[in-house]
Amino acid sequence: MNQFTRTCILFAAVSLTALAGCSATQKHESTGQYIDDTGITTAVKAAIFNEPTLKSAEINVETFKGRVQLSGFVSSRANIDRAVQVAQGIKGVTSVGNDMRLK
Repeated sequence: MNQFTRTCILFAAVSLTALAGCSATQKHESTGQYIDDTGITTAVKAAIFNEPTLKSAEINVETFKGRVQLSGFVSSRANIDRAVQVAQGIKGVTSVGNDMRLK
């Protein structure tokens, strides 16, 4: 094998390894999904903050592959229901998990 062929094979192997490292798996997000989820999290937090009946400091928001997880301690069942409704109304949200508890 000549030097050019070895260099091409090495370059192809490194390229494939790098591309595989950026892909998504069941437990890991791709870079694009991470950016999308960050935008969804920000939008949900902003919507909760702008909702006068909810205290945004009480509700934690996490997003993974479009699924929003709400957690924290709130003062009423109505606040739990309203937070879920607000999160479901955000573009890009595929589902909402509710782990909020009453104080």
